[in-house]
Amino acid sequence: MRYQQTVIPGVRTITPEPIDDIRGSFHEGLRADEFEREMGYPFAPRQINYSVSKRNTLRGIHGVRIPPGQAKYVTCVRGALRDIVVDLRIGSPAFGEHVTHVLDAGSGRSVYIPEGVCHGFLALTDDACISYVLSSTHVPGTQIDINPLDPDLALPWGFTEPPLLSEKDAGAPTVAEALSAGTLATWEEAHRRDHFVPR
Repeated sequence: MRYQQTVIPGVRTITPEPIDDIRGSFHEGLRADEFEREMGYPFAPRQINYSVSKRNTLRGIHGVRIPPGQAKYVTCVRGALRDIVVDLRIGSPAFGEHVTHVLDAGSGRSVYIPEGVCHGFLALTDDACISYVLSSTHVPGTQIDINPLDPDLALPWGFTEPPLLSEKDAGAPTVAEALSAGTLATWEEAHRRDHFVPR
């Protein structure tokens, strides 16, 4: 597996090296030992979710308050999607920056998102399915929702027609409103939680 650091500290892409033959292909999706060597701290899955979306569905931007905090290892397991990760850790050297990847089932590429960093995606195909391997179980009332169309973020979703949005996401606060409400984690809080060592 190939690990690549992005411009957001702690956010990595993980690209498998498939083994192909006449039957099809095989690849590893997550190897804890390699992951821990690469990241410098453990990632213990506590919950796995799947989300299925119609083409042009926009989900996000979502995160989880600290505590309880939640790191995510996301993979597109059917179809394709445009995945966007936004650093919203107050005090982070990359605060407000984003990284974009096209994730598709054929490549098997995954993105690791540490605690305090938020995430969303646009489905590029019908019946697109994303898998979330999570470091914590769901705790009602702890989700952070940020409006994915916040003009201050100006995220490059690339849709050519209005996307399908839930009422919750369409009415979510902007980053400025979330800052005022005190819902975002600090760089220090996230650092302490995941023992993150910048590389």
